[in-house]
Amino acid sequence: MICAVALHLYTLVCVVSAATPTNHCKLPIGLGEELSRKYPGTHIVTLDDLDEYDRKLFRKDHGIHCPGLVRVNFFGDGKPTYAAVLIAGENPKRTAELIVARLTDQGWEIQSLEKTDGTPVVWSEGPGKYEGMSEPQTIRAKYPVIIFCGYGSWSILYSWTGKDVVKTWLTD
Repeated sequence: MICAVALHLYTLVCVVSAATPTNHCKLPIGLGEELSRKYPGTHIVTLDDLDEYDRKLFRKDHGIHCPGLVRVNFFGDGKPTYAAVLIAGENPKRTAELIVARLTDQGWEIQSLEKTDGTPVVWSEGPGKYEGMSEPQTIRAKYPVIIFCGYGSWSILYSWTGKDVVKTWLTD
């Protein structure tokens, strides 16, 4: 009897867990409102926004993470900081913007890093030496970097130097 009850409870937990997936694209408190105000008509790229091929590529490399949002210690100060890809419109005329948002004492400080067409994704890599195709060709990142990628086309690395943001094309 105890085994039957335990099996029933286990099954119930599994069904409830499967029915309520975690929203990996959920924004922290206040940031969603700030982005809606500054970038009306846009939303964070989700797995549903990617075509089947790009979705498979993203899942292969990044699992269940959000393709349009990543928490990253980009400025090296430990403050809550996110890189996000905001999209508007429908394919093939979709526009995308990469932003970085950092929570300061005055609220969310948002900086646009890049604008493009299509549905690119974003992720973070650790500090280190990166070789690019454009100037600067070598970036020695002291802090984690942001990778902005249009699958099958291009990828760009962004790094904070302590004074400003530098970028280099990784693929084109």
